[in-house]
Amino acid sequence: MPEKKTLKRAARDKRQGKAASTQAGEFVREEIHHIREGKHGARSTKQAIAIGLSKARKAGVELPVPERGTVPETTRRSAKRALEAGRKKTKRKPSPRRSRAMHRKLEREGHAAASHAALSRQAKAQAKKRTAAERSRIARKASRTRARNQRKRSSRSGS
Repeated sequence: MPEKKTLKRAARDKRQGKAASTQAGEFVREEIHHIREGKHGARSTKQAIAIGLSKARKAGVELPVPERGTVPETTRRSAKRALEAGRKKTKRKPSPRRSRAMHRKLEREGHAAASHAALSRQAKAQAKKRTAAERSRIARKASRTRARNQRKRSSRSGS
């Protein structure tokens, strides 16, 4: 269950018209904090991010399922299930037995996955995979939303 703070931050991002991935970033951030404070570990930085994204989908963030061929089929199915769970009004309580088992498993994992170096390596590896067209598209969208938010802010302060 995500913390109230995280849900509030994600809701604020949604109100500001930010992308679903930005909203989901709040859940990933929470997961990294959990690993750093010793709540549990993760086998890799990728796993820590995946846990955060799954939590985001279950919390109702409309994060699209990865394209076919980009990730293993099991990951796509899992993402699809999490997205469906997030769309449902009535949430089913997680099985305590399964929840405990997963928590114990994660507790045995290391904490290096959330280190600054590991996160930096992960980010650089992902950036390297992006094409010039993708980078350009992302930058254009960022400038559009940034411009919109700054216009709103300046109009408020002018009154």
